[in-house]
Amino acid sequence: MKLLRDPDNLPDRLRHGAVTIGNFDGVHLGHAGIVERLVAKARELGGPAVVLTFDPHPARVLRPEQPPSPLCWTQRKVQLLGQLGADAVIAYPTDKAFLGLDARQFFDRILRGRLEARAVVEGPNFFFGRTRQGNIDVLRTLCNEAGIVLEACPPVRVEGQVVSSSLIRTLLAEGRVDQARRMLTEPYRIRGTVVRGAGRGTHLGYPTANVADVDTLLPGEGIYAGRARVEGRLWPAAISLGPNPTFDEGVRKVEAHLMDYAGELFYDRQIEVDFLARLRDIVRFDSVGRLVAEMGRDVAAAREIVMGYRE
Repeated sequence: MKLLRDPDNLPDRLRHGAVTIGNFDGVHLGHAGIVERLVAKARELGGPAVVLTFDPHPARVLRPEQPPSPLCWTQRKVQLLGQLGADAVIAYPTDKAFLGLDARQFFDRILRGRLEARAVVEGPNFFFGRTRQGNIDVLRTLCNEAGIVLEACPPVRVEGQVVSSSLIRTLLAEGRVDQARRMLTEPYRIRGTVVRGAGRGTHLGYPTANVADVDTLLPGEGIYAGRARVEGRLWPAAISLGPNPTFDEGVRKVEAHLMDYAGELFYDRQIEVDFLARLRDIVRFDSVGRLVAEMGRDVAAAREIVMGYRE
C-alpha cells in the first residue's frame, strides 16, 4: 500500500485507473462497499485502484474554530483502505486554494489532469468543489463529457440505518461502541501516549496505562471492554474513560488495564486502544473496597467479551 502526499508527482503506474474521492473518516462499511467496486473496476480496466482523500479534513481548514474530531488518523486510514484492496492512497494537502476550486476545475485539474482517471466510483451523497456545488449528477455529466466511466454505489444499511461517519460519531459520543463497531470495518481505535499517572491502579491491584494526547474522537464516558496494542501485540483490556469520582478526581482520563501484561509500560511511547463494548457508567463508590470489587467484575466481564470476539 502506497501513501502519497504530492499529487503533482504521481508515478505513471498510479494513473489511468479507477479513482474514488472522499474523506473516508473511520473507514466504515459504506466505504468498504465503494472500495470493493473501485478494485473491481480497476482490475477490469487493468489499472490501479486509487483513493484520493484529504489531510487535513476540509472542515478543519474551513471552520478551524470548530473542527470535527476525526474517527481515525491518516496512517490508520491508509492501513484500513489497503486491507480493503486499494493500491494507493493520496492524502491531498488541503488548503484554502484547493478548497476554492469549483466543481469543473476540480474535475479537470485533479481527476483528468493529475490522475488521468478512466473510471470514478462514488457513493450517492458525494459532493465536490467549492461550497460543495458538485454532486453525483454533476459528476456524471462531467464524466460523460470526458469519456470516463462513473459508477455510483448505493448506501449501506446496518439495522435499518444508513451507515455514515456522522452517525458513527454520534454513536461513539453516546458510548454505543458495540453498535458503532458493527458499522466499521474494524473496532473503533484511538491512539495516544502512555504517561505517568497517580499510580493508584497498581496499589489497588489493577495497574493501568494512562493514555494522553489522543488525537481522535473519544467515546462517551464509561467503563469498556477492549484491547490495547503495545509494540505490535494486542492485549485484552478493561478501559476507564472519564473522571474518578471515588477519589474526587474530576479530570476526564483514559486508563487501560492490560490483562496478563507483566512487563514494564514504556512511558512516552505510543499505545493504541480498541473499544469493543461498554460495560457500565462511571459511578462514585462509598469505599475503596467496593471500587476494587467492582473493578474485579469489570475485568472479568471485559475478558469474556474480548475472548469471545471474532474479527
